[in-house]
Formats: sequence, C-alpha cells, structure tokens
Amino acid sequence: MTQADRPHGMRAAVHETYGPADLSAVPVFAGGFINFGYWQPEDLDRPPTVEDRVRSQQDLYRQVLDSAGPLGGVRLLEVGCGLGVGCALALAEYGPAQVTGMDIHPQQLDRARRANADLLDVGGVERLRLARGAAERMPFGDAEFDCVYSVEAAQHFDDLTLFAAETARVLRPGGRTAITSFFTPDPAGAPRLAELLDTFADGLDIARTPSELTDALTWSGMVDVRCESIGPSVWPGWDHWLSAQWKPGTWPRNFLHAWEKGFLDYYVITASRP
Repeated sequence: MTQADRPHGMRAAVHETYGPADLSAVPVFAGGFINFGYWQPEDLDRPPTVEDRVRSQQDLYRQVLDSAGPLGGVRLLEVGCGLGVGCALALAEYGPAQVTGMDIHPQQLDRARRANADLLDVGGVERLRLARGAAERMPFGDAEFDCVYSVEAAQHFDDLTLFAAETARVLRPGGRTAITSFFTPDPAGAPRLAELLDTFADGLDIARTPSELTDALTWSGMVDVRCESIGPSVWPGWDHWLSAQWKPGTWPRNFLHAWEKGFLDYYVITASRP
C-alpha cells in the first residue's frame, strides 16, 4: 500500500492498527477505550479482572476531563476519539451541551457510529457528533469549542506544533485543553524506545519530549501551560494487566522497563486560551 492509498496520507502503521487490525477488538483493550489506564494502588494487590481494566481506562478519561475544569453545559471536542466510548462517558458523567468526537481513521468512525447509535440523534438533539479529521487540520470553525481534550492519541500526531495551533484556533477565549499521552522525558532515550518497543520501531508511536507539546501550546498563544507526570498510576498497573497475557521478556512488558529506566513517562498537559 502506498501513502496515496491511505486516508489523509496517514502512516502505514496507524492505518493498519486502527483499521484492518482493529486494536479496539484486542482483549488487552477490553471495553474499547484503547488506553493504558489509570490504576488504583489496590489493583496491584490482586489478579487483574476485566472489570478492573475497563475501570482503569474510564478513570484515565476522568483524570483528563477533571483537569479541564467544570464541563457542564459546554461544547467538547475529543481529538482521536476512536470508538467514541470516551465521548459517551463525558456525556454521561460531565453534563456537557455537546461532545464532538474527531478521528482521522474512517473505519474507526464507522465503528464509533455503530457503538454510539443511540447518542447520535436523541429526539432531534445531536448531543454527540462524529467527524473525520486530522489533529493538524481540524474541520471546524474558529472558537467553536469550550474544551479540546485528547486521551492517548498525541503519540501518533505527525506535527505537535500544528496540533497546538489548531487547538488554539478552535477554542473560544477562556477555553481549556487537556491532553494525556506518553512521551520520553529525555530525548537521548528515544533510540532505546525503538529497541525496546515494537510500536516505536514500526512508526505507530513517535518518541518526543513533553516540552515539545508544552512549547507548541505556548507558541500558539495558550497560557497557564502545565505538565504533570502520572506515570506511577499508569505503568505498574498496565504491566500488572499485561502480566496475565504476556510473559516476561516479551516486548509489551518493556513499557514498565522503559519507564523505570527513564526512557518513557505518562503525562497530563493542560493549557488555556486567553
């Protein structure tokens, strides 16, 4: 397959993983949220269950949405919405006026429409919208949203500077953004990630520092830019869940190793549009 054959010219690994391979159907991502999860300390004291796993993924969304501030009655945009189950959680628990889920992959959006058919048109009110677009080229008007959030998608974005600029553009004055993903704390560690983890080696994930995103948000005119590591609540629990399905020494178990060695960490990054 050539680049021209792929929607929006997306990278081959992204096209395959979220299209034909359908990562959302893999048991390790039970519940369809497709994130590593935010785990409670007690989760590590017992064999992990599917219920623990689904809750961990929901809790990662809650961490991001809570960090974005009060969301009642506002317009939300999720960048990289996947199956839209995080959009549904935001609607059910945070009371926004509307949530728009945007994803670059048409197959993911088809799955999202099927998964959320009951929310797309409720009595003529479109509380959930689904749109196709790239993080660097959002198909929305200026100042259309009160909050832009993204959960474990920024590691795939081709250009963080363009993503930050588009985020600032579609936010209204006073709007907020909250983004969570994994980055390398030290750029010198980036080559080691490709050695340890297949997703970095094949181009699915891009090794970048969190400062690349925080600097991009600042350059785009955003203020109150903050970056917080939540790695201790992500990596041990994620590895504990993986341990039920993957043996030590297999590459997925290297996420914990990469974090322990300082090559990788997980962050929540927030900012406001003045």
